[in-house]
Amino acid sequence: MKRHLARHRLAVLLIAMPMLVAALYFTLMARDRFVSTAVLTVRSAGHDTPSLGGLSMLLSGTAGASIEDTRYLREYLHSLGLMHKLDARLQLRAHFESAHTDVLMRLGSGTGQEEMLDYWRQRVEVSLDETSGLLTLRVQGFDPTFAQQVNKALLAESEAFINHISQRIANEQLGFAKEELSRAAGQLALGQQSLIAFQARHQMLDPLADAQATGARATELRSRLTRLEAELNTKQAFLNDDAADIVTLKAELAATRQQIGRETSSATTTRPNTNGTLSKLAIEFHGLKTQVTLAESAYKSALASVEATRIESSRKLKSLVVIEPPTHPEMAEFPRRLYDLATLLMACLIVFATVQLALATVQEHRD
Repeated sequence: MKRHLARHRLAVLLIAMPMLVAALYFTLMARDRFVSTAVLTVRSAGHDTPSLGGLSMLLSGTAGASIEDTRYLREYLHSLGLMHKLDARLQLRAHFESAHTDVLMRLGSGTGQEEMLDYWRQRVEVSLDETSGLLTLRVQGFDPTFAQQVNKALLAESEAFINHISQRIANEQLGFAKEELSRAAGQLALGQQSLIAFQARHQMLDPLADAQATGARATELRSRLTRLEAELNTKQAFLNDDAADIVTLKAELAATRQQIGRETSSATTTRPNTNGTLSKLAIEFHGLKTQVTLAESAYKSALASVEATRIESSRKLKSLVVIEPPTHPEMAEFPRRLYDLATLLMACLIVFATVQLALATVQEHRD
């Protein structure tokens, strides 16, 4: 009899009492919570997949959806800064503190931002499908209209966040390309100034061309000298040294040799108002001109890079695609009273059976 009474009391304590408390809570205290749902993804404007189109592209994850950007967005939706922004706009704290009777699900008065952030993350469910890149956003609220308003605000902030990231990356890439262009333009201007200063300092337009012309003239004179010497040797074989042709050829040879000497001297002797020979000036001028040519090539390359970066940045702009806009719930999704009561009953029965088995074991050992 005593054992039966103890068992009855144990059943009341472990089953009846918890079920009664839960029933009273769900009946008198629990507030209905409505869930507004939205489905979205991130799409790249420059991604081209002609084999698919429309919704099938989005569902297959090939419509330019960036999983990495979507992951960033998922973390942003649970961020402290976004919570503060929406709290100032929609009075989140006031709404979640309004359910005074529901002591288990309401936000406690005077809670700090860390506790409120944990509560906010429990009321905003963000799930990502890694295969399709679809982000499902579920927002809970004690009022269906409020839940939808919060969901719409989250979508607006998500779009602003994606646009900010996209524009920032594009601006950074374009800014770097413009810096390289500015640097290349400065190098080109510096090289051109050095070239102009060299020409003004030595009063020569193109020492390299002058050196090449001098060399060409010297080569032509040596060729003429060789021809005159051959002609002189031929005529000396049958003419006297005082013959008119011999005298003329010798005079031409002497003049040619003098001209070759002058041309050679002009290339190897330091020129007036300069600091070096024509050959040295030509080499220095060639170096300056090469630097200017390289600077021009670098400038053209940097200019093309700026245009290419501008086009590529516009192609890589991201945009938020809303597949399902925030819904306006008509029925409360939480609390699931019957499900929760059934789960609690099963748990109580398991605890009751476990405790009863433990007591029976102890009693058996005592006997």
